[in-house]
Amino acid sequence: MASTFSSDLKLEIVATGEKAGLWGTITNTNLQILEQSASGYQNIDMAGASVTLLLSDGATSNGKNFYLKLSGTLGGDRTLTMPSGSERVWIISDETDRTSSQRTLSVLTASGTAQPVPVGATLLCVSDGTNTTTRLLQLGSKSIDSATTTAYTAVKNDQIFATTSTDAITITLPASASAGDELTIIDISRSFGSNNLTVNRNGHKINGAESNLVLSTNGQSIILVYTGTTQGWVYKTNTA
Repeated sequence: MASTFSSDLKLEIVATGEKAGLWGTITNTNLQILEQSASGYQNIDMAGASVTLLLSDGATSNGKNFYLKLSGTLGGDRTLTMPSGSERVWIISDETDRTSSQRTLSVLTASGTAQPVPVGATLLCVSDGTNTTTRLLQLGSKSIDSATTTAYTAVKNDQIFATTSTDAITITLPASASAGDELTIIDISRSFGSNNLTVNRNGHKINGAESNLVLSTNGQSIILVYTGTTQGWVYKTNTA
């Protein structure tokens, strides 16, 4: 009987009586794969195209690493895909450059739904073999200056540093939301009073109302948390 391979890390499982004289090599490769899954680091360049991670049978490959740094200046919307059928836990750190674009970055299992990656965030990713879920480990930040950008569609857990010195800005809430999702907006130029920032509700309620939210106080900072369909996005904090 030929070797088989484990479903999650594709370790080689040798059948009884097979692979005479090769056990040492196979065992060493399996140990290297286990090392990747426990502490492996890999840089993934997302600049030119979306990336499907590899889970190669009986060999080390990029999808088996525990920590993935995503890098590069995004030339378009990008996705990082884990193959279906493997139950995996891994960490991603977004170190891509999206400062001059509205490019999106997402992670998913091939058969599942894409999960957005907030700019500069570090996420714990869990695949059950069909879908990937994400948990925020560390916030990043997205700077928006109205001199170059007046509209932005946020993703959950974005932390937005807004400058409205030259014009107003509209931030559109994510199209879908789950209880506990958060969004932070900070007036770093102390200019919301002269050029407002509008939070477009995008079909959700804000503080229980079916209307957009206008921030008009200099130095204002808010954290919105999604609580469900009844109240929608509500203030967690609101300071000026």
